[in-house]
Amino acid sequence: MAIRKFLSFLLQTIMTGLAAAFLYVLLIDPDLLRNNGTVVEVVESPQQTESLLAGQAQTDERNEPVSYADAVEKAAPAVVNIHTAKVITHRVHPLLKDPIFQKFFGDRFAQARKEIQTSLGSGVLISNRGHVLTNNHVIEGADQIQVLMADGRSARAEVVGTDLDTDLAVLHISIDDLPGIVIGTSRRLRVGDVVLAIGNPFGVGQTVTSGIISATGRDHLGITAYDDFIQTDAAINPGNSGGALINTHGELIGINSAIYSKSGGSMGIGFAIPISLAKGVMTQIIENGYVIRGWLGIEAQDMTPQLAKSIGLPFRQGMLIGTVIKNGPAAEAGLMPGDIVVAINGKPVKETNEIMKTISRQKPGTLIELNGFREAVPFIAQARVIQRPGRNQPVN
Repeated sequence: MAIRKFLSFLLQTIMTGLAAAFLYVLLIDPDLLRNNGTVVEVVESPQQTESLLAGQAQTDERNEPVSYADAVEKAAPAVVNIHTAKVITHRVHPLLKDPIFQKFFGDRFAQARKEIQTSLGSGVLISNRGHVLTNNHVIEGADQIQVLMADGRSARAEVVGTDLDTDLAVLHISIDDLPGIVIGTSRRLRVGDVVLAIGNPFGVGQTVTSGIISATGRDHLGITAYDDFIQTDAAINPGNSGGALINTHGELIGINSAIYSKSGGSMGIGFAIPISLAKGVMTQIIENGYVIRGWLGIEAQDMTPQLAKSIGLPFRQGMLIGTVIKNGPAAEAGLMPGDIVVAINGKPVKETNEIMKTISRQKPGTLIELNGFREAVPFIAQARVIQRPGRNQPVN
């Protein structure tokens, strides 16, 4: 009897202990159940711990900046706001000039109405000599251009020259002690690099947004004649056009130019003209007043297997000439629509867009050799490049 009582007491004690242990795990430390008994260790970076303690660390363990204040402080003084104004004359409807109408209402409605239209944009001081680089569409058609600097000074700007094909323009202001931005390089940019956009969005004042490079060499966008854009998700809004795209060292790598948007606001797809392109255009504008650009007088597109099949020709990698401008260099060289150019100066044609850029960089008067096929028959033609007509001329 005593043994039975002892065993009953022992069993109750064990059951009570197990129940207590289960309640402890369930209510106090449920992670023990979820980890199935596995010990989970969290390892913190020693430098991160020190940063939290210090509260003012500027770089992480890879010496990469966690604050871009130094880069902004270096570049921001050279980014300016551009205010433009132009007089718009509204034409009078012919009915308002009718003598019968004027008999009853007089000629007060027959007077042309004028109004001043203003707009905002951004620009970048390239040097302390007063040259400002911006987008052509920021100042196009303006009767008056005012440049407002980050330090509050302002000056009236004169147009040095414009380039419609790349949507760039160079202005000049006369102010002493001008800050100049450090020009970087856009040739070694990589997708994922951190970039900062500085400008005057919506006229609220100088603003900095950050992001990364989403793509390089974006073309076929129909924005300019020579598309070659840096794509970024740094917020670019109306008013940012002409502003600076900089790297984390505060160096200028691009000129903010356009956004992809259905609403008019930033949607994380912005485009900037790489400084490698903008610098060459700017230099020619300052030296010549306009850009000297080679031209053959053709319109062409990439040859593809589908295109070759549709026109009944064997596929050859190259560019298919679609239009030959009358009396242009290509026409005088005997090129015709439907010709397939496979090489220029011995260099195989891989992308039409790149070849057109190569032609544009040739000085007027340069003789180039084109190898191609006309209805499967090979040919060689020589064409003399001329200045692209009717686009960029010196500013009077």
